[in-house]
Amino acid sequence: MPAHMITANRLSDGVAVWFDTRGRWTEDLGKATIIEDERLAELIETARLSERGNIVVDTRTIEAECVEGEWVPAVRRERLRGTGPSVRRDLATPGKPARWPQPPFPELPSATSSSPYAGIYRYDEYDRQFLRDRAEQFRQQINRRLAGELSEEEFKPLRLMNGLYLQLHGYMLRVALPYGVVSAAQMRQFAYVARYYDRGYGHFTTRQNIQFNWPRLEDAADILAVLAEADLHAIQTSGNCVRNVTTDHFAGAAAEEVVDPRLYAEILRQWSTDHPEFTYLPRKFKIAITGSPEDRAAVRVHDIGILASRNEAGEPGFTIYAGGGLGRTPVVGTKVRDWLPVRDLLRYVEAILRVYNALGRRDNIYKARIKILLREMKPENFIRMIEDEFAALPDDHNVLHEEIVEAVAARFNPPPFEALPEIPAEKANRGFSLWAKSNTHPHKQPGYISAVISLKPEGGIPGDISADEMDVVADLADRYSLGEIRISHEQNLVLPHVRQADLQALWTGLVEAGLASGNIGLITDMIACPGMDYCSLATARSIPVAQRIAARFADPDRQRQIGALDLNISGCINACGHHHVGNIGLLGVDKSGEEVYQITLGGAADEKASIGSIIGPSVASDKVVDAIEAITGAYLAERQDGERFIDTYRRLGPAPFKEAVYGAD
Repeated sequence: MPAHMITANRLSDGVAVWFDTRGRWTEDLGKATIIEDERLAELIETARLSERGNIVVDTRTIEAECVEGEWVPAVRRERLRGTGPSVRRDLATPGKPARWPQPPFPELPSATSSSPYAGIYRYDEYDRQFLRDRAEQFRQQINRRLAGELSEEEFKPLRLMNGLYLQLHGYMLRVALPYGVVSAAQMRQFAYVARYYDRGYGHFTTRQNIQFNWPRLEDAADILAVLAEADLHAIQTSGNCVRNVTTDHFAGAAAEEVVDPRLYAEILRQWSTDHPEFTYLPRKFKIAITGSPEDRAAVRVHDIGILASRNEAGEPGFTIYAGGGLGRTPVVGTKVRDWLPVRDLLRYVEAILRVYNALGRRDNIYKARIKILLREMKPENFIRMIEDEFAALPDDHNVLHEEIVEAVAARFNPPPFEALPEIPAEKANRGFSLWAKSNTHPHKQPGYISAVISLKPEGGIPGDISADEMDVVADLADRYSLGEIRISHEQNLVLPHVRQADLQALWTGLVEAGLASGNIGLITDMIACPGMDYCSLATARSIPVAQRIAARFADPDRQRQIGALDLNISGCINACGHHHVGNIGLLGVDKSGEEVYQITLGGAADEKASIGSIIGPSVASDKVVDAIEAITGAYLAERQDGERFIDTYRRLGPAPFKEAVYGAD
């Protein structure tokens, strides 16, 4: 009989624990009982008494093996559970209990904020009380779970409705950042949560959310209450519902923008929150909207993608895509409406959701997304059903009358722009000049510019930010960006309204804080999911791969020689790292216990959206960086003047890149 261990997650904080020789639970993997005989059934039953006693959840046996005289789990994922996230050695001390700060805690930042409003969109007291009530409701549910009045099976959908997941090393709380817009005051509230209820960090995701990877179950309602005081919440960040509506991170600021999409994203958010018909869809549902001719919101790879523009008469309206998505079946969405007037936005989105809700599969999680329904129905039939449903709606149903749009628009805090002259960027400092070239974007208001703060420093974790860094960003936003911050789906931050005259002072502040990586749009500006260092679904450790690539291509001059290139990494087929739409995409998979990576080329998430193609056999994790080196080398050898990587690939196809990685046939 092979050797086994018994493991579980502690109910109170989600930390991985092991059944020891005394019949107790320990965080120290080295003290786990090794079972090599018929006592396995007896001991697992004893261990499960703790589950019935509300001490642990997910009690199970796993195979063990002896490596260099020490017993460890045979499966890599379980081994990681036992040693902690190796990418955060400051958080993982094998054999010692995890620690959280203890109260009393300082006063909330929101209580002492000098800002007149918590967020850029102004909640009223009704909105805020709704969030307070939601936090209190969850507190009661948590108390019932800890008291044993709710089983884990009964409690799981309730915690997921409040954004609380059980991951590899503990609970994870996902907080919504509607259309990626936060204020400096809200960023300070995030820092408070990270510092006093987590373990000092947050992680920004490709869905313009922030995730806290170490909250305790017993603190989750307190966290939601803290967030509510800054008009923040975790509603619909999980579950089969309409998730966070995302948009362009330069929305409302970009010089080339035609329509500010934040207004319509907010309308969609309000309409979809706790919608009685669309809270239990066949599968999660994602909507993105942009108002720029340059698609920075990846709208064509969402369940519904919305392009806002103006017709010849100057009236705003929308082009609608549906059935896009990544994951196991990556698909570029189908255009289902060329032009939709503003008054019909909610009506048409509702028609799409009604068709999906009625016909989407609920018997197979892998075939439940709208992209599968559209493919099986054929696009022309799907479009006809949407149009029929739309036409059947009562004439007065969910019409976006002008007064409704104006009322929502009036609750956005308009930036107090000054009349400023255009000021050319100072070029005396080479470091600043390089940063300004890659990390800024033209602003619609003369004298202003948008600045991007890269969360991809060499050796860092894409999207990660410490509590101290959050406070620094908040201070810089107050000083230089009218108190406003954006989160991009590339896992970076944006200060959208910087006076051109202040740009060098901002850069100096970022340098002092270690946040001045000038790599936006370059090879080290990678999207990467948390991977198997955190996620219970992952099959590979995407973060260390991203770190090794960043180290190999750290030279700023080399990055600029390569030029614009999107490199995306996912730690499993669910594609949270958007690898399918990376110019270079990496997908980590487990092959007979070995971590290997599929390489795809030719993906793009912009207005010419495309799904990358696998170029050959998977490569071992320790060979990935060499493969990227070979691919970029082939590009530099083959490109024509001014040609980006994606353009060279589309011109030549995969052959030269495949040969560079695998050799000639």
